[in-house]
Amino acid sequence: MLEKIYKEMLLAFNEDVNREGLLKTPKRAAKAMEYLVSGYNKDINKIVNGALFEVDCDDVVVIKNIEFYSLCEHHILPFWGTCSVGYIPNGKVIGLSKIPRIVDMYSRRLQVQERLTKEIANAVYEVTGAKAVLVVMNAKHMCMMMRGVEKECDTYTKSFVGNISNDQKRELLDMINK
Repeated sequence: MLEKIYKEMLLAFNEDVNREGLLKTPKRAAKAMEYLVSGYNKDINKIVNGALFEVDCDDVVVIKNIEFYSLCEHHILPFWGTCSVGYIPNGKVIGLSKIPRIVDMYSRRLQVQERLTKEIANAVYEVTGAKAVLVVMNAKHMCMMMRGVEKECDTYTKSFVGNISNDQKRELLDMINK
């Protein structure tokens, strides 16, 4: 179905879909789009796959600068950047590789950065049972760079879930910002 849509789109641009450079473009574009939105088909329980480990620790855990790529739901144009996730365990820690996988699951959907940040924070919070989770994202948006205002800039979002002291919140934020 997507392949047909891409072919029709090329025809709407008055392109010759039979020229050498475009012969396989609808198929390639459809395959690329399916990958770019593959997060809809992911299950967080399968991603985590039981990789929660009991620990006697309530110190801050931070995974910084996780690269991510997403598509703006308003224009279906890319936005990308880094995501940092910090949490305070409540008796369990999650396997470190699971955090980037969770980031990928939510970023591989049509998104807005603000919701993406919140979804990641909520997912890590729910899966780990952490005392608190802080997610900070920094991204560049092609919908701002290629059209509209036509300016390159960074967009930062932050989402916090949990109930901890202000000192612990500062410690989380300080570690992410180091």
